[in-house]
This record gives sequence, C-alpha cells and structure tokens, in this order.
Amino acid sequence: MFIFKRVPHLQEWIAKEKVNNSSIGFVPTMGALHEGHISLVQKSKAECDITLVSVFVNPLQFNDPEDLKKYPRPIEADIEKIYHAETDVLFIPEVQDMYPADDNLSLDFDPGYMGEVMEGKFRPGHFKGVAEVVFRLLKFIEPDRIYLGQKDFQQVAIIRKLISDLNLPVEVIVCPTLREPNGLAMSSRNLRLSEHGREEAAIIYQTLMTGQQSFEKGLTTQEIKEQAIQSFKKKNMEPEYFEIVDGFSLQPVTNRNDADFVVACCAVKVEGVRLIDNVIYKQG
Repeated sequence: MFIFKRVPHLQEWIAKEKVNNSSIGFVPTMGALHEGHISLVQKSKAECDITLVSVFVNPLQFNDPEDLKKYPRPIEADIEKIYHAETDVLFIPEVQDMYPADDNLSLDFDPGYMGEVMEGKFRPGHFKGVAEVVFRLLKFIEPDRIYLGQKDFQQVAIIRKLISDLNLPVEVIVCPTLREPNGLAMSSRNLRLSEHGREEAAIIYQTLMTGQQSFEKGLTTQEIKEQAIQSFKKKNMEPEYFEIVDGFSLQPVTNRNDADFVVACCAVKVEGVRLIDNVIYKQG
C-alpha cells in the first residue's frame, strides 16, 4: 500500500498509473473507520484496478467547533484497517495541503434547497464544506468512480448534484448502510456512545422501519413523522428531525403516490451524540 500526504506526490503517482489506463475507485472518509467504510473499499476493489482511500477531517463542514474537536482521529488504527483491506493507496493530507495559501481552485456551486433542509437546517454551512472538499479531492485524484455510503443520504444527493452541475467525469456508486446487530447504523460517532447508549440507539432504525410499514399502509407522512418523534422522546432522546422526502430533490412528500423514490431521514441525539440514519421507503 502506498501512503501519500502531499497532493503533488499523489498526482505524480496517479499520472503514471493512468498511462496504463488503470481505472481508479475513490473512497473519501474522515477516518475513525468501521466495517461500513471497508465495505466501500471492497466494492471499489471488485470494480476498479486501483482503490484509493482518503482520510481527512474536513474543518469546513463542522459548524460546531466542539464537534470538530471531539471528532475521533485514530489514524494508526485506520491505517491498519485500510492496509488489511488491501487498499492500493491511502491519502492523508493536512489542512494546508487541501486548502493551501496560494490556492487557485475555486468552486462555483450552490446546492440550493437541497443544502438548506434537514442536515442543512441544523448544521449551517455543512454542505458548502462538503462540496468544497469533495470538489478538491475529485480534482486532485480524477477517479473514475466515487464510492459513498447510503447512511449519509443527503450528502450523497448533494454530491450527485455537484458532479452533475459541474459535468465532472466520475460515476457515483452508492453502497447500502451497514448496521450493528441491533440495527444501529455503523458510524464513527458510535465510538462516543456508552454500551447502554448503543443499545438504546437501536430505536432509531426500529422507528424508521415502523414508519415504512405505516407508509405502505397509507398513513400520511405527517402522521408517521409525529409517531416517530414521540417514539424518540419516550426514550429521552432528542430528535432534531424526521422527514420523508423525494430521494432526488429532497422535497417533502405527503403520501406514497407523490414520488417514485421516497426516503425517510432522521437525526437524533443520544447521550449528546448526534446520529443520523435513513431508510428507502419506495424506489420505483
């Protein structure tokens, strides 16, 4: 496995590989890796000649300085996991490498409504930071495919829009959310939960699935939303939102006939740790 910290060194290596027409699969991460990340690596390895993983905690997508400060950074453990997954290349830049003082990269992109709802409402500026770092990574690496996890559904939708709006020549591959045995979506943030908190947080997925059953029975999305919020509050959790939206536009839907692609998304604080999850309710 090759490890690069500087952009020019990485690009020099990639240029040599592209002479051989090698396809590159790219898995962007912020570290604190778990089996969900490794599943993206495995998918890339199955489909591409070269798999490249980045580990970079992007300060631009944290609106809360404390959240950035607390974000886990077990880099040695991450390197070991990536190595055992037989990754070809690991890119671990510093902030000054991603955002140099003599910067000449400028991003002209506005996610619009998609960046203002759900996560965007509770984390102002978050998706601007996500778009900025993904744009830079794609420019630096020029991969053929980018592999993303469904767990960050809104982020996936906005990255799709970014790539489409800028006509970037990269294919988006979305992989299913991996879950703990109790249904809790695997997340780097789970490391901050107590054992009890991890067990209690199973209610998030259970509530999403209960909502899906209600959706299929014809309940309105408002009724499902109210039931979900109450189920979280009964567990003394802090729900920030539970929304059922069009999977392409992220516009709210009222019932199952409003869209061909419907997704329920939520954010809930458990022991002060903010967890997100989603379930696809309809995909025509």
